[in-house]
Amino acid sequence: MILFSETMLRNSIREFLLHYHGERNHQGLENRILTPGEEVGREAGTIQCRERLGGLLKYYHREAA
Repeated sequence: MILFSETMLRNSIREFLLHYHGERNHQGLENRILTPGEEVGREAGTIQCRERLGGLLKYYHREAA
């Protein structure tokens, strides 16, 4: 990543933290998500991908049926 301003850096850090705390499994917590969204644990629906930082971070979840 090439960042040209402080604003771009702050936006990148914000996106990373949203992914890190809300979409990533944490090994220290038995591979659970810290703050899971409503989509966690769904068994029906099509699989969707949410991308952050231009596709560097990806989160797959099920869409509501």
